[in-house]
Amino acid sequence: MDVDKDTLCSAGAAAASKDDDADSFTKVKSKKTQKRKRGPDGADMDTDGPAATKRPQFPPISGDRLRGPDEMRKVAVPAHRYTPLKENWLKIFTPIVENLQLQTCKDTQDIASLTKATDFVKAFVLGFQVEDALALLRLDELFLESFDVTDVKPLKGDHLSRAIGRVAGKGGKTKFTIENVTKTRIVLAETKVHILGSFQNIKMARTAICNLILGSPPSKVYGNIRVVASRTAERF
Repeated sequence: MDVDKDTLCSAGAAAASKDDDADSFTKVKSKKTQKRKRGPDGADMDTDGPAATKRPQFPPISGDRLRGPDEMRKVAVPAHRYTPLKENWLKIFTPIVENLQLQTCKDTQDIASLTKATDFVKAFVLGFQVEDALALLRLDELFLESFDVTDVKPLKGDHLSRAIGRVAGKGGKTKFTIENVTKTRIVLAETKVHILGSFQNIKMARTAICNLILGSPPSKVYGNIRVVASRTAERF
């Protein structure tokens, strides 16, 4: 009996020691639930999982609030465009005042009218005809893109002149062909190239002009843009 009592006492002591060890054991957090968070001092900190964030809810804004106070935008006019601006002043002034109603801010109905008018005047200042620039007021999917010949390839002197000549062609034939195939309008102003058209058409015209600047023969460029234009027409 004494042996059995001693055995029971030792077993009870062992069980008690296991309970104490279990109470003193600290569970290690899983690395999967931890995320790194940067503290205010720039050091990384551990967090216990993703924080529950709610999406912000903003009330709709009225058109009057978007319009804000009277706004004015200026378009710089180079000296060589003063005379064309005076000659076509009524063609420029009339659509801005009567169609877009930008003479007085109270009569303006569309908040995007100011941006359209700015693009319209800018297109004319860059060298586009008034009739071509008016398309920016009538259509929403027209854009204006400009780049320099030297952005495509760093050329100087006669090499630069020859590159510009390849883009223009004899009597402007190359430029007119690119315009007709891509349905864009192109203006060459010294080393600057300005393209007016839709996004896809501008991309085709820009690719053709860049190939000419890099030295591709015009016949090859004509074939490439015709293939791309036909594929685009079939797709849409």
